[in-house]
Amino acid sequence: MPVTQEEVMSALKQCYDPEIPVNIVDLGLIYEVRFAPAAEGKQDVTIDMTLTAQGCPAHVQISEQVRSRLEQLPGVGAVSVNIVWTPAWTPERLSADARKQLGIE
Repeated sequence: MPVTQEEVMSALKQCYDPEIPVNIVDLGLIYEVRFAPAAEGKQDVTIDMTLTAQGCPAHVQISEQVRSRLEQLPGVGAVSVNIVWTPAWTPERLSADARKQLGIE
């Protein structure tokens, strides 16, 4: 059974920027999830995501966390993580849950 966008986003909610106590989905770091057919009925997954700052020292750690978590999902083949800077991340991308966790508003 193919993995769904919802399953991917749910898995990504278990990934965190080590400097911010909010998951990367609620931080608004995930821009796009793409699927492509792979061998044995699996799907390759490509994630386009950003970081809160271009100089983020945790970019490798976060990318590996995303890759590792998604590779655990049944039906997932290869995982690619692309760090993109356009559009730039802004605090407006924070979800309502993230704002509450961070004490904003």
